[in-house]
This record gives sequence, C-alpha cells and structure tokens, in this order.
Amino acid sequence: MARTELTVQTISRAGLEAAYTSAIADGHKFVNDGMMLVTVKNGAVDKTITVQTAATVDGKAVGDDSVTVTANEERDIGPFPPSIYNQADGMVYIDYSSPTNVTIAAKRLGL
Repeated sequence: MARTELTVQTISRAGLEAAYTSAIADGHKFVNDGMMLVTVKNGAVDKTITVQTAATVDGKAVGDDSVTVTANEERDIGPFPPSIYNQADGMVYIDYSSPTNVTIAAKRLGL
C-alpha cells in the first residue's frame, strides 16, 4: 500500500461536521497551505502521531513532531507552516505508531 491523501474539509462560519477516515499503516498526506490542522480520534491504547518535517537548518534536518493521543481522546494538531512541514510534493505526511482504532480528518480554516 501507499500513503493515502486525505480530503481537506473547510471550516466555515456555518460550521463543519467533519468526515473522518480510518488511519492506515502507510500513513496519510494532505495538501498544506499553512491554514491546515488535523483532528485525530483514538479509541484504544495511547498512540503516537508523527508529523514529518522537511526543513533543514544549517544543513541539519529539523526533527519530526510527535504527538501522543491517549486512549479515548480527540486531539487537534496544527497548523503546519509550509516551509517546515511541506514535503517536495507540497503535502504534509502523517504517520501512526499503530492505526488500530484511529480516525483522522484534515481541516482548513476558511476565511
């Protein structure tokens, strides 16, 4: 399998009833313009969500971000400055310590 692209949903003044996608072992990606966030729901044991970085400082890689989502928790993660998080394809890459009982939604703040 390959990393799957998430559909970005826009948050507006009318509100958003987000649609969630099941996490997969190969991770997800989404288009990023700096106004994005992801919401991760975890229904089981604690999980680590890793957001890959692509930036370097003085030739040294910037470390990836890791966020723990505890059991039965929902966590918003972001925003993602493009100069730090965008991979060569303009996407942000998300990985999971385990995809079991995890769902995710990519959201963009609409202006």
